[in-house]
Order: sequence, then C-alpha cells, then structure tokens
Amino acid sequence: MDAISRRTFLQTAAGAATSCLAACKSAAPGGGGASLPRPCPPSAWHKHGIILAATEPWEDGQIQNFTSPAEPLKGGAWRFWYSVSGRRNRFHIAFAEGEPGGPMRKCPAQCSPREAPDAPLGIGNLPEGWRPVQVIHLRLRDGRHRLYFWAHGEGILRYLAADSADGRRYRVGNPLRPVLYHPHDRAAHGVASPDGLLLHPRPDGDRPADEPPASAGLISNDATTVYQLADGSFELYSVALVPVPRGDPAYVPHDNAPGLVRVIDRYVSEDGLHFEARRRIIERDWQDPADQQFYYLAVTRTPRGCVGMLGHYRCQAQTMDLEWCFSRDGVSWERPCRSPWLPRGEPPAADCYGIYAGQQLVWRDGRWHLFYTGVNSAHNERHSHGPPRQVVMYASAATIWG
Repeated sequence: MDAISRRTFLQTAAGAATSCLAACKSAAPGGGGASLPRPCPPSAWHKHGIILAATEPWEDGQIQNFTSPAEPLKGGAWRFWYSVSGRRNRFHIAFAEGEPGGPMRKCPAQCSPREAPDAPLGIGNLPEGWRPVQVIHLRLRDGRHRLYFWAHGEGILRYLAADSADGRRYRVGNPLRPVLYHPHDRAAHGVASPDGLLLHPRPDGDRPADEPPASAGLISNDATTVYQLADGSFELYSVALVPVPRGDPAYVPHDNAPGLVRVIDRYVSEDGLHFEARRRIIERDWQDPADQQFYYLAVTRTPRGCVGMLGHYRCQAQTMDLEWCFSRDGVSWERPCRSPWLPRGEPPAADCYGIYAGQQLVWRDGRWHLFYTGVNSAHNERHSHGPPRQVVMYASAATIWG
C-alpha cells in the first residue's frame, strides 16, 4: 500500500472481511456477571494506508511505532512517537509531528551519557553505545513527562525509564537498575526466569561490580506497554518466554526463538519504576492451535472496560494479527473472537505479513484512530513480499463496538 496524500486521507479503503464477527458472541466473563460487549466487525475499520515511512538517513530504511503512542495536537495535527527498527546498531527513537497525509517534522532523540542536551528530545544519563527503541511517552498525573524504552548495547538489553519536567530534556534514573531485563541482558546471565528460562547459565564476567544481578521476576521479553491508571499507580504488560522441549507440538524450529512460547504477563507498581507484582493473564488454551503465541498486548481503557489489541502470532506461518480481547479490570481477559480484528492487507501490501499495534486506540473528533506498524515480511525474516519494509499505517472507525 502506497503512502497516502492529503487529498486521499479521508477516503476509505474497501470493507474488510467480517469472519471474526460470527465468532464474537456475547458471553459472560468467567461464566458469570454482565455479558461482554461485542467489538465492531473488521469491516468497520477504514484503512488509510501509510502515514509515516523512513525518509531520513538516520532512520536506516526501517521505522515502527510498535508499542508507541500517538498524541493529538492542535489543528488536526498529531505527534507520533516511533523507533528506528532496522539494524540493531542503528536503533533509535524519535517523534514526528504533522497531519496524516501531509509533511512531517521529525525529531530524533539526542542522547548523552551526561546531562540531557537542550533539544526537542534530549535524553541524558544514557551510557555511550546504548541504543533506545520501542519508546513510550506518558504525561504523568503530577505534570511530569516519562519515557520508557528498551536499550540495546554490548551485553545490554533492558527496559529503562527517563523523567522530564519540561517534556524536552529527560534523564534516565539509574541505567544499572532498570525496570525490566531481557534474558540476553548481562545482568540476567545466571538467573532463571520464573518459567525456568535460562539462556546464559553463568554470570557475565563483564557486569560492573556496582550492577546487581537481575531479579528473576523482572526477566521478560521485549514487547512491553505501560500505562498510568486513574489512581496514579501503573500497570505494565509484557511478554514472558516459556520453554518447551523438542517434540512438543508448540515447538516451531523455524521460529527466530525455537523452543520458546510467548505469553502475556501483567505487572503493577506504585511509582512506575519498581514493578514487583507479576501475574500471567493470557496464554494458549485448549481452544487455540498448538502454534498459537501472544506477542504483545496494547490496552485502551473505556467506560465499558479495557479493550485489548492482542498480538495474535501464528508461529508456523510467521504472521502477526491484531486480535480483539476484553477485560473489566485489566487482569481477567476474555478472547471470544480469536481471529483478526483489523485484517492484514493482501500481498504485496505493506501490512500483508503483520500488524503491530501502537500503545492504544485514540478517540478524537468523533472517531477511533488506530496507528500501527505494518510489515511485509515473515517474523523470522526468511520471506517477504518485495523488499522487507516496516512503516507506520493508519486505520479509523466510527465505533469500536458491535
């Protein structure tokens, strides 16, 4: 799908398939209580195409807004937070501002191991060589700004938080004590996750003496969303990796992580920096195929309850769909549809292999807006429809309810 123009921005695409609607019957959550609301059918979504693509040398040809927010600005404009997502040694974060279909002003982060540069987006106290990706911006209830992002570096793969008083200059609190750790992070070497995952049996000899080993309960995969709740506390959804042996029906040898099954956990925190309570909330059950995995969960809180956009990952086919799910409290989730809510495009469309949601849906000007990353290549990168590409795309709906 080609980039849209200002003239065609409000034109709608052809109606999407409605196969999921038949499966989405009103049902009582947990077998009791009020019935579940029903989602709008896939055909209710109007796909408007590509709104943001790599155009600058520093973007390295690939960008994504996976897990990242879109924020309304004045006069119909938006701020889109996004990541440079090609080669790991070129990972970066940025925001773009403008109207979808029009020119965008792009502002990459300027990072420093010392004080944050005075720039539209400056990040300080980030060690040299650590590359941020998958950014989330929150405007905290006390007026401050906070960024969350995964940092990649030599021996480093961890989730950091950085705060700012002015929304321009951010400072990482303590990079040696992150919010979460990936199993490949040096501090997680020699520490088994709660699911028994231990990719590196021995501690990393290069870990600094003042850097503690990872807490087992904070070892996670790298698809993470964070929200501040009405009472000021925080919830975080991330992906746990559960090992399965060869011969298990869930073992898929051609996946990029063979022998690991992705499931969703929820954490809570009072300050958004120390997440200790962890709970498994979504995993494959008897109604799912053996190769079903769950790659991410993006949550939108509404007066009816929590609408979840669930990364529906079919590991055999290496495809990523967006599945609708629902919760009253963010803890107990119902999955009545188990099929695409926003359909992927037909090859060679930019979203023909996968759809990766941003942080949440946005209600603006009488419509729901969904900004997402479209990919035209398999998750293991072994096949693509045309040159592999990651772009930010847009869909809207008058209602998200059936």
